[in-house]
Amino acid sequence: MSAVHDSPAFAALVGTPREVRSQLDKSKARQVIVLPVEEKDSEHADLLVKTLSAVASFIAVGLREQDEQSFKALVNAVLPKAPPSPNLLREAAMAGRARKAVLEGADWLTAAQIAEVAGLSASNPSTQPNKWKRQRQIFAVHHNGVDYFPGYALDPEADYRPRKSLKPILEVFGDDKDGWGLASWFLAANSFLGARRPQDMLTAEPERVLAAARDEMEEVAHA
Repeated sequence: MSAVHDSPAFAALVGTPREVRSQLDKSKARQVIVLPVEEKDSEHADLLVKTLSAVASFIAVGLREQDEQSFKALVNAVLPKAPPSPNLLREAAMAGRARKAVLEGADWLTAAQIAEVAGLSASNPSTQPNKWKRQRQIFAVHHNGVDYFPGYALDPEADYRPRKSLKPILEVFGDDKDGWGLASWFLAANSFLGARRPQDMLTAEPERVLAAARDEMEEVAHA
C-alpha cells in the first residue's frame, strides 16, 4: 500500500512501483528521485523516507539562509558606508541645479553633431573635437558618459570651427576649472562685464571676456 510523507522540502511516496507510478501521474513536480528498495528491506522503507525527508528539510533551510545572506551582502554593497551628511546632500542638490542651468542655458552638441555641421569625418567624428579640446580651443561638459560641446564656442563663419577668441580665455583658466566650471562661468552674469554673461559677449567683445577671465583668476590668486 502506498503512503505519502510530506516535509517542507518535498513529498515522498512509498509503495510498490505501480502504486508510486499512479501517484506520480498526478504530481506536478518537475523532477523526481527514485530509490528502489529490495523486498527484504521493505519494512525499513518508511524509516528511510523519514530520514531523507529530515535531511532534505535541513538542506532547504540552509539554502534559504544562504540566499538571505547573499541578498544582505548585495544590499550592503550598493549602500554607502554611512548615511550622507546634510551638508553633502545640500551640496549635491546645489551642484545638480547648477548643472541643470548649464545644460538649459546654451545649445550643446555631441562630437558627432559637430562633425556633421562642420563637415568633418563621419567615420570617426570624435577625433577632431577631442583634438580641439586637448589644444584648449574648445571645452566640453561630460554628462551621462558623453562629451557635450557648447554651440556658442563654434564660429559659423569659419565652418563651425572653434572661435579663435576662445583659446586665450581657456588658457587663462588652465586646469583651475573643469568643463562644468567653465560652462558655469560663461553662463553666469559677470560683474566685470556689467552683469552680462560671457557667452553672450564672446562673438562681439571677446577682448572684454578675456579681461574678465584674467580678473577672475587674479581674484582667485589673492583670495
